[in-house]
Amino acid sequence: MAKTDAEKTKQLRKEVAPFAKSETKTSIFQIINTIVPLLVIWGAGYYLLQFSPWFTVACSIVAAGFVVRTFIIFHDCTHGSFFKSKKANDLVGNITGILTSFPYEKWKREHTIHHATSSNLDKRGIGDIDMLTVDEYLEKSKLGRFAYRLYRNPLVMFGLGPLYMVLVLNRVNRKDAKKKERMNTHFANAVLLILCATLILVFGWQTFLLVHGLTLFIAGSLGIWLFYIQHTYEDSYFEYNSEWDYVKAAVDGSSYYKLPKVLQWVTGNIGFHHVHHLAPRVPNYHLEAAHESIPPLQQATTITLKRSLESIRYKLYDPKNKKFVSFKEVDETARVKNKSVQA
Repeated sequence: MAKTDAEKTKQLRKEVAPFAKSETKTSIFQIINTIVPLLVIWGAGYYLLQFSPWFTVACSIVAAGFVVRTFIIFHDCTHGSFFKSKKANDLVGNITGILTSFPYEKWKREHTIHHATSSNLDKRGIGDIDMLTVDEYLEKSKLGRFAYRLYRNPLVMFGLGPLYMVLVLNRVNRKDAKKKERMNTHFANAVLLILCATLILVFGWQTFLLVHGLTLFIAGSLGIWLFYIQHTYEDSYFEYNSEWDYVKAAVDGSSYYKLPKVLQWVTGNIGFHHVHHLAPRVPNYHLEAAHESIPPLQQATTITLKRSLESIRYKLYDPKNKKFVSFKEVDETARVKNKSVQA
């Protein structure tokens, strides 16, 4: 008799359990090889501006990669997987959150909700990139369709998206946030305000924007792209609540983004996103080993750099055919239907 979903979940979690253990030495070394270079590169960006703005731009581009990697440390801390100690996770999480402009408690709660509801069509809205089904899109007014098309436009999502995320979304609490979360967000905002104001007073706002502004913009774009591609590919798994399954959501609804080793290092192994969704307590430095050691995890959809670029055209999910589709496909189907009705 075939194993039930509950049995499969239990078995997979049992197999992945040995990897869900943090190693203090590895975590500390990761802080040293990530945060220290980031601060040095930022410092170099300010210093080298006197010789050429292009040197500063180059520093900001490199720094953006280290911000992404710093965010992965922050991300692990929110899952309690970077250190064994909760206090250590909270401390490093708050520090890395400030470095990357993310309030720790707010993002931790929203991301936890994302993990609990990922690929569930009845529970979208928190910690996700907004996504409509084909029917939901067709039911909208012309203005509603235009607004959604605008939102899903790459220039808006990856261009304006980072600005909205850093300047608005990360600065404001949700209405249902509790006191601890609200206070933490206010604390992060206050520290960021003081740091930014100090840098602007010392170096000038133009220099600040060229160093920190450009760094966070590039890092934000990369972060949104990583999140997008790891859940948006043609045969990604999405189901309504009655049919939703945790293991399928993890292994079939999260991709294995196969990146060159350098980019894999910069992104903190987050390309093994299916492993992370199955077992969030696995620290980033054990994700690859878990993937390589557990055969069922190797069945996850593999996305290469080339294939990931093709996913830009996927805008709507079609629950009937279990796949993502483009606006062009939906418009063509609607046009054919209208012609048949008129005939």
